Amino acid sequence: MSSSTAASRLSPVTGATPLSLCAREPHVPADRLVAEMVPPPRFDSVRFATYIPDPKQPSQTEAVQVLEGFAAGLGGAVAAEPARRGLFGFGRARAKAPRTPAGPRGVYLDGGYGVGKTHLLASLWHATPAEPALKAFGTFVELTNLVGALGFQQTVQTLSGHRLLCIDEFELDDPGDTVLVSTLLGRLVDAGVALAATSNTLPGKLGEGRFAAADFLREIQGLSAHFRALRIDGDDYRHRGLPEAPAPFSEEQVTKAAHAAPNASLDDFTQLLEHLAKVHPSRYGALTDGLGAVCLTGVRPVPDQSTALRLVVLADRLYDREVPVLASGLPFDQLFSEEMLNGGYRKKYFRAISRLTALARDAEGLVETP
Repeated sequence: MSSSTAASRLSPVTGATPLSLCAREPHVPADRLVAEMVPPPRFDSVRFATYIPDPKQPSQTEAVQVLEGFAAGLGGAVAAEPARRGLFGFGRARAKAPRTPAGPRGVYLDGGYGVGKTHLLASLWHATPAEPALKAFGTFVELTNLVGALGFQQTVQTLSGHRLLCIDEFELDDPGDTVLVSTLLGRLVDAGVALAATSNTLPGKLGEGRFAAADFLREIQGLSAHFRALRIDGDDYRHRGLPEAPAPFSEEQVTKAAHAAPNASLDDFTQLLEHLAKVHPSRYGALTDGLGAVCLTGVRPVPDQSTALRLVVLADRLYDREVPVLASGLPFDQLFSEEMLNGGYRKKYFRAISRLTALARDAEGLVETP
């Protein structure tokens, strides 16, 4: 979203009282977790046709072609089972997943941050010929939260009638969660569910800042035969040919903008980091409900890795929802220490910097110019 778009959406409202993220403690019921397993608002309108491949990176064009074919192969008639009690006690007919065709039942998008993996994953979801109730899209964290809310067997039952499950940002830095989700995916593949995934970097994996396909396939062990890896090369599109990220504004400018923009929040950065420790990351999406902009004062380096990882999740949810971020203090590329940027969570931190920078660019129009 461009700065002009953000500015037009957030026309000034004189005398508005800013909201506060620190005052929010959302509760997210299990049924909402299921209902929200769709591409986030930022990716509502993306399609394969709107993905603009870099002409210098033929792997991007090839990925689009392969994914279009994969989506088309998920078509066909779907038989209905007799009515049964639904997830929350409501009787309804449930569709069976189609019979498992020959060939890989999954695709894995292998690429660095900012090459459009989530765009392509969401495009696959949209292109798959099935009603939305038979397709699921979520991050790895959202999937593990679903298992925690429903239990393993109920999650298998809930998702086994789906045509497709897309998992963005497959977390591979917790062996226990990796085994849990790999076991879940094995059950879903047996039920005929097609899979698509992107992944994050394991601790200690540096190099290009991405988790290589060979390592991903090894980590999911018995599922590797079900995946076809698609490498997507390229630079971070969010900064491809764009101007440098805007410098932070003054505290006075940020505060004034927070009072002028509708549905804007205003929080001290350090206090917000402390508040995030009290809210489970599965609720960070709900934490941002209804926000038109996030205004932060006193941005400074995050003090430790746990805090940094929570900030990464918040940055992802803000980016998904296209919420501009206006800030005073240090620029976002100084949030994480050199030790963090050279450590095992390197890719997550660079993704957060990239996304927050894009949202800061969107927020420029919120500040009145002389």
